[in-house]
Amino acid sequence: MADSLRRLVSAESCRLLQEKLENWYRDYEINTCDQNLNRCCEIIEMNSVIQGQLFTILNETSREGGHYAGVETIKTRLLPWLGTCFSCATSGGLFESGLSFIQLDRWNDYEQQIQMLRDEISILDAQKSVLQSRLARSRSPSPRRSRSPSPLPLRSCSPGRARRTNASRHACLVARFGDIYAHERLDAETLLRTYITDKEMVQRIIYTAAVESFQAAKMAYRQFKMRVRKTLSLGHTGLESLEDTVLDYMVRHEDLYDVQASVNEVIRSMNMNPKISFPPEVDFIVISSLIRELCRVAFSMQTLIPPLDIAFGMDGELFSETKYHRSLDSDFTAALVAYHVWPALMENDVVIVKGEAVTKRGALKIHCVYSVLTPCLQHDKSTCRVCL
Repeated sequence: MADSLRRLVSAESCRLLQEKLENWYRDYEINTCDQNLNRCCEIIEMNSVIQGQLFTILNETSREGGHYAGVETIKTRLLPWLGTCFSCATSGGLFESGLSFIQLDRWNDYEQQIQMLRDEISILDAQKSVLQSRLARSRSPSPRRSRSPSPLPLRSCSPGRARRTNASRHACLVARFGDIYAHERLDAETLLRTYITDKEMVQRIIYTAAVESFQAAKMAYRQFKMRVRKTLSLGHTGLESLEDTVLDYMVRHEDLYDVQASVNEVIRSMNMNPKISFPPEVDFIVISSLIRELCRVAFSMQTLIPPLDIAFGMDGELFSETKYHRSLDSDFTAALVAYHVWPALMENDVVIVKGEAVTKRGALKIHCVYSVLTPCLQHDKSTCRVCL
C-alpha cells in the first residue's frame, strides 16, 4: 500500500488537477464552448484516474487489515457514499438506466448526423460563393475597343489562399511540432510513469502514439478531401484549378476535421499493437490530449505544399545522424537503433526536424527477444513462464 500511495503523491496528480481547475476558471469567460467542454472532459479524465488509484489503495489497505479490520469504517462511510452515488432509487431503476443509455446512444447518433449536415452546408456555401463570383464576372461589361494598339495582356491565375499562406503555415506547424516534443510529450511521459515503471515501454508508447496519430490524420484528410472535391467539381469553372479551390476550402475550414474520431482510431490501433502493453486497469485514453494535438498538427501539415510527414522507423535499423539525435541513455558507440523515442519530420524525403532514438549494442538481438516477450507479457504470468 505504501508504494501505491507514494507513487500517487510523487505523481502530484492532485496538484496538476488543481492547477487545471484554476486555469480553466481563469480562462472560462474567454474560451469558446468547445474549449470549455474539452477542459471539463480533461479534468473529469484526470479525476477518474486519481479516483481509480485511491480505490486501489483502499483495496490494498483493507486486505492488509485482514478479515475484520476496517469493516465498521467501510459500513459507515464508504457504503452509504456508494449508495447515494450509484444505487437506483426505485425497483425500476435498472430499466430506467438502460433506457437512458439507449437515449444517449440516439443522441450521439443525432449529433453525428447534425455534424455531417453542417459539413455539407459549409461545402454548399463555398460552392455557392464560387458560383456567385463567376456569375458576377460574367455579367460585368468587357471593353470592346481599346485606344492602345497593343494586345490585351493575358490574365494570370493568381495563387489561392493556401499557396499564399503556405510559408507562414509551414513555419508555424514545424514550430508546433517542436513544442509538442518539448512539452506535451514530456507531460505524457510523466503521466505514464505513474502507471508503468519501465521507461523504455513508456517511450515506446509515446512513439507509437505519434506514428498512429499521423496515420489516422492522413487517412481523415484523404477522406475529407475526396468529399470536398466531389462537391466542388459539380460546378467548378474558372481560372483557378479545382485542386487549388479544394485546398483553399480545406485550409479555411480545418475546424470541420473530426479530431475525436481520429483519437479513437489511434487508441484502437494502439490497443492492438503487440509491441506495447498497458496495465489492465488503465487505458491509453490517459494520453488522449497528446494524441489530439498530434492529430491536429498532422492534419494541418497535409494542407501544405508539399505536405509534411514523419520518417519511417524500425527497431534494429542503422542509426542515421541526419534523422535522429541519440538519447542520453544511449550507447554512443552502438550503430543500431534499439527503439525510437520521437519520429523525425520529413519534407520530400528530406529531414527538417530530427527525431530521437536510443542506440544499444546488440539491438537486433534485443528487438527479437522483445518482439517475442511483449505479446507474452500481455497475458498471465504462467504463460510467460512457458514462453521463457
